[in-house]
Amino acid sequence: MARVLLLLSDGLHRVVRMAVILCLSVMFLVVMFQVVSRYALNSPPAWAEEVARYTMIWLGLLGATMSFKTRMDAVLMKSVFPERPHPLGWLGEALRAIAVVTFLGPVIYYSFIGVSGSAARGFLVRQYLVQTDTLGIPIVWVAVSVPLCAIIILIHLAARAFGTPYCHLNET
Repeated sequence: MARVLLLLSDGLHRVVRMAVILCLSVMFLVVMFQVVSRYALNSPPAWAEEVARYTMIWLGLLGATMSFKTRMDAVLMKSVFPERPHPLGWLGEALRAIAVVTFLGPVIYYSFIGVSGSAARGFLVRQYLVQTDTLGIPIVWVAVSVPLCAIIILIHLAARAFGTPYCHLNET
């Protein structure tokens, strides 16, 4: 079981890295296209800002899963406060895990089930009925990034509990 979880976590990390590269490339190209269209051609496309915004949402959430997997969270004063072992050891890790599950559990639950307990009122179902302004696609394609990334983080957390305190891969 532990081996399967570790392989799943590492495999998801590789797939997420490729998706992040794709999202970053698409966002960069669309923004550059929009800038050129706006200032050189004086005719910016209406859809470019929306595509850039939605790829940035996916990029940020997928980046959060990578950050969690590799423990490369943003640290502001690392040079002033060097990293030391946690004084509580495994208890500190357990408290962090409880905090992660406490936060992500309701996010995942309410993505599929509404406050009234009805699946028809869940976050994703409600987003399916709404379309994006210029692209005309269901906004659920953007909203699904929230529970998907939360589930990926929980898989990384479970793999961490089975023995990977940091990224299991050679590359980050």
